[in-house]
Amino acid sequence: MEILALLLFVSIFLLILYGYPVAFTLGGLSLIYGICFLSPDVVSLLPLRIAGIMAKEELIAVPLFVFMGIMLEKSGLAERLLETMALLFGRIPGGLAIAVIIVGALLAASTGIVGATVITMGLISLPTMLRRGYKIELATGVIASSGTLGQIIPPSIVLILLGSVLNVSVGQLFAAALLPGFLLVVAYIFYVFLLARAKPGLAPAMPPEEVAEFRASNYWQRLFKAFFLPLLLIVAVLGSILGGIASPTEAAAVGAVGAMVLTIMEKRFNLEVLKAVMQQTTHLTTMVFVILLGATTFSLVFRELGGDRYLVELIEQADLSTYAFLAMVMILIFVAGFFIDFIEIIFIIVPVVAPIFEAMGVDLVWLGILIALNLQTSFLTPPFGFSLFYLKGVAPPEVKTGHLYRGIIPFIIIQAIVLVLIIIFPEMLSWISI
Repeated sequence: MEILALLLFVSIFLLILYGYPVAFTLGGLSLIYGICFLSPDVVSLLPLRIAGIMAKEELIAVPLFVFMGIMLEKSGLAERLLETMALLFGRIPGGLAIAVIIVGALLAASTGIVGATVITMGLISLPTMLRRGYKIELATGVIASSGTLGQIIPPSIVLILLGSVLNVSVGQLFAAALLPGFLLVVAYIFYVFLLARAKPGLAPAMPPEEVAEFRASNYWQRLFKAFFLPLLLIVAVLGSILGGIASPTEAAAVGAVGAMVLTIMEKRFNLEVLKAVMQQTTHLTTMVFVILLGATTFSLVFRELGGDRYLVELIEQADLSTYAFLAMVMILIFVAGFFIDFIEIIFIIVPVVAPIFEAMGVDLVWLGILIALNLQTSFLTPPFGFSLFYLKGVAPPEVKTGHLYRGIIPFIIIQAIVLVLIIIFPEMLSWISI
């Protein structure tokens, strides 16, 4: 029976790599194994298990945060932020790239939608960076990496789903993720700054006359309008969670309403925009929840076949330490990110390894942050990094796939360094708590 559980896991993984739909592969193949190899009583538990999962209140935050992110994309705030930040930092070498990183962090804290952030910044800032003489690899690497900060900086859909799978507080995950997200932003900026200082030709400063013109024309008013509204939304959403005023689900509702209000204030709200946002929200949410149903089926069948017990026995027999097993899982997730999406990794790999870590006495909040940081690289790693696909789709013709692959490597290395720091110094995550 235990061998059947491992065979189920390998079969699902291979079929997904072959191209079969994730949700139906997870649920369908697991159901077939359950009917063939388990008693009818076990299979009859599946509706109750699904009902219990779907009744989790924190999952309501998923469509609300998705709605908030897509609505903000329509509001035009991202364009204003990028233009203002570029002129604010334009005097120093690499200033435009630094502006893109900061805006990526602000959009991550406002939306958490990676695809929308990468596409928006790619459309607005990539042509400008290339026109000002930026090296293609640096420009694309900055945009793709800063656009994926929404994977780790709250409100992150990844953290919500991990909270559900690991059965830990989403609010605790949000609080613990703030420092790693901040470290990533600082590390990106530090790398760009040092590179631009060493080789100014790779990231030239903006012409002084443009910066002077910006500072002469309603300087403070433009800064206030560009920063005040997004920061207000960030404070309303994250501040209410970290301050213990609202749960993540309640804060997501505040964020959704706030995004609508901001879009109205920007005079970009109409019925067509509302319809488009609702359709995209429904599409993304349905995809996530159908995969969740398939993953629930897989988890039930895998455990009833004794797969989790068998893995624990194998690890005990191999005499693996906690850190050795953690390293093995982190490498597995990193490699899997080359081929499959982060949602699939969360719902296939994490439920299998989570009980083992729990039996080892590992802090599941710490584990969740490590997995989220690792999953962030799945958006960046060639050949199937989704951020690279998003950026290539809106990039000018002179930007080739090779440029994207070469440009992203330094930022993947930076992410790996931050991941190692969090492993070595887990106490850093408790500096901010709720």
